[in-house]
Amino acid sequence: MTYKLKIKIILFCKLILFTVILPLMTGCHYKPGANVTKSELEPAIEPDYSGITIPPNIAPLNFIIKESGKSFVARFSAASSASFDVSSHDGKIIIPLTKWKKMLSANRGKTYQLEIFSRGDKGEWIKFKPLINTIANEKTDPYLYYRLLYPGYESWSELSINIRNLENFSTKALIENTAVDENCINCHSFNNGRTDDFLFHMRGNLGGTYFYSGGKFKKVNLKTKEMKNGAVYPRWHPAGKFVAFSSNKIIQRFHAADNKKVEVGDLESSLVLYDIEKNEMMNVNLEGKENFMDTFPEWSPDGKYLYFCRAPQIGKDYDYTMIRYSLWRSSFDSSSRSFGPAELVFDAASSSKSVAFPRISPDGKYLVLTVFDYGTFPIWHKEADLYSIDMATLNINRLSLNSDFADSYHSWSSNSKWLVFSSKRIDGLSARPYLSYINSDGSSEKPFLLPQEDPGFYGTFLKSFNIPEFSTEKIDLNPGIIRRLANSKPLQAGWNPGSPTTR
Repeated sequence: MTYKLKIKIILFCKLILFTVILPLMTGCHYKPGANVTKSELEPAIEPDYSGITIPPNIAPLNFIIKESGKSFVARFSAASSASFDVSSHDGKIIIPLTKWKKMLSANRGKTYQLEIFSRGDKGEWIKFKPLINTIANEKTDPYLYYRLLYPGYESWSELSINIRNLENFSTKALIENTAVDENCINCHSFNNGRTDDFLFHMRGNLGGTYFYSGGKFKKVNLKTKEMKNGAVYPRWHPAGKFVAFSSNKIIQRFHAADNKKVEVGDLESSLVLYDIEKNEMMNVNLEGKENFMDTFPEWSPDGKYLYFCRAPQIGKDYDYTMIRYSLWRSSFDSSSRSFGPAELVFDAASSSKSVAFPRISPDGKYLVLTVFDYGTFPIWHKEADLYSIDMATLNINRLSLNSDFADSYHSWSSNSKWLVFSSKRIDGLSARPYLSYINSDGSSEKPFLLPQEDPGFYGTFLKSFNIPEFSTEKIDLNPGIIRRLANSKPLQAGWNPGSPTTR
């Protein structure tokens, strides 16, 4: 074979590559021309990213077109940036990060339009009704922390606390229980997500409460001999000097025929306070507390009030379907570590409802909590919904972001404009994270599912996203650090009976 013939064959092969093979690899299929049939129907896409408000720093909302067709084109356009197309042969729309970020950045406070085209067997194109989404002015916090676990209750295998960068698809396991003899790790909590004050519990032979702050890591045994029960459900005081816990005797009740497979409840519970600097646990001495079960503490943004959920103490013979918690609060003086009298904020029990997980927006304007029919743990309650309380008027409203399945485990962004929560709306079993924009009047916009690089991710991933929590901080821990600390002897907390409620 002559040299010139070899060159011709190589050039011919390159031509084939660029004209046939390369377009198939890059997803550049036929584009719709002038001969397009318009449909009055909106296209079916999954996840449902239509009619939503999104942060200007969110990762691309990749999706799947659930319409018939041989190939597809998704066209993105907005007033202050050039439009761009994304082609697909299988309906999966993978949006280029650079183009997506450019469109969002140039159109903050405005809308963008999504047009879907599908090509039929004979090359004909159908254009569906455009979808319109709003790009908010306000960003979301860049990081989301959550616990991943299978949606069961009999074991805690393959359990981790993960960190996700919301501005892209970067995900990392912060803590994996495979590094600590598969002990259970739970109840992770930030100091309002704006500092690196972070803690989590571990149950099992390496048990303890692990505190991380200022790059330092320590393991503490918070349970003293004076305490009947362990400390759970932590919430950091805004100053970072205290953590409020509830001390609970928790039981699980399993059902063979009920649509709720498990009911988690308290036999008794009370509030306790941990002084970090003094390494001291102390009672929250509310008057008549022996007559009540107090749980799920939450601080006001100024640190002057501790909110919590309260129900009458149950007796030996009780009907768990009649246990209902209402929202209360007590004033707090940080200098004396003392609490004022308990005050009723929202009497849910009088409406035959129960509440859990109170969370106050960082600007102090709204409190969102989970409302359900009875009990103390709503994640297995299909009827569980999120309600908002206006802290100025104490008016309460059911948020429009709710679904027909359990919606709970919510967290505020640091600017009080975004709410992330866990919802079982896809299949009624696994909880997934949804984000919703919160308007100035406290109302919510249509929520959207946390985007993934593979838009088919949630169809095959069975684990639940548990306790999603926003943060402005990225924490880096490695398995070696956690393993060494887990195998060390915990620092034993001291005990203080607490100051009486005399204020």
